[in-house]
Amino acid sequence: MPQKSGCMTVVPIFNTSNATRDRFCAPLTGLKLSAVRGYGNMELTNHTQGIAIAPLHMGYIQDKAQNHALCRSAFIASGQKLMFEDACCVQAAQGGYLTEKEQWFFILPLQLREEALSLQGIPGYSKLWAGISRLNQQLNLPNRGHLEQIISNKRAYLTQYQSRFELIPNQIGALFLIHDKLVGLEIAPNPAYFAEVWMPLVCFSYGVAAMQAEMRSPVKSAPVEPFIAQNLQELRQQLSASRSAWEKEVQQNLTKIPPEKFDVTKEEKFLNLNLQTLNGSYFAGQIVQEVQQLVYASIFAKSSYLEN
Repeated sequence: MPQKSGCMTVVPIFNTSNATRDRFCAPLTGLKLSAVRGYGNMELTNHTQGIAIAPLHMGYIQDKAQNHALCRSAFIASGQKLMFEDACCVQAAQGGYLTEKEQWFFILPLQLREEALSLQGIPGYSKLWAGISRLNQQLNLPNRGHLEQIISNKRAYLTQYQSRFELIPNQIGALFLIHDKLVGLEIAPNPAYFAEVWMPLVCFSYGVAAMQAEMRSPVKSAPVEPFIAQNLQELRQQLSASRSAWEKEVQQNLTKIPPEKFDVTKEEKFLNLNLQTLNGSYFAGQIVQEVQQLVYASIFAKSSYLEN
């Protein structure tokens, strides 16, 4: 069943094939930020026996060090370290750090992801500061390239989405809609992986976009009509009919997605895995395929489509 809170709707995705991809490690428990060597250089280490796919636009909040985020995904073999020399610093100056007990990773807000993806492979630690400043102004925050003004200062609001949307057992992905428009598709290799990117996605990536959308156009809840039933059987029938109508409405909204054709760029190969960047008129992102089978996907709406 689709789930809705305010202007955001989430449609869970499950693995219907027999493929098991347990050899891919989950990013929170498997990947560790091992070093930041100068601004814009971010090193991740895979501490597991599995293969790591770094989540697209993953970022870390650190104590007493500049906060950084990735512009791209990548493969990291078991026990290996990888230095991302094209990472971006998401603090324009020192200050505004979280405390040691609040160490966690986030996914860049949806409004910054198109710009961040276009900057992959390009060195320069300050390359996202202008975009962060612009987003801060749109959210009525100080005009600075400090992402923690959103991730930290708005955390109480954003983390509400974690309780409003339920992570379903064996879920490997989700469709994200804002004001009934598709804005994101996220698919993980396995349920353990998705469980660890769920909060960063729903709260800090799509949650920030939903928060901005609510500021611009608050959702007015329609009066809820009570079910009129004489017995439990009638109540169940009416509840089932209500759920079916809601499901049909979401499906109709999904049919409104404009036709899309992607330019595909091959980025990296590891064993039988291929990392590719997709760039279309309305959506962009990265996917990982293994012999034509989709293993990982992070596809998001571009700014022009979001604002249309």
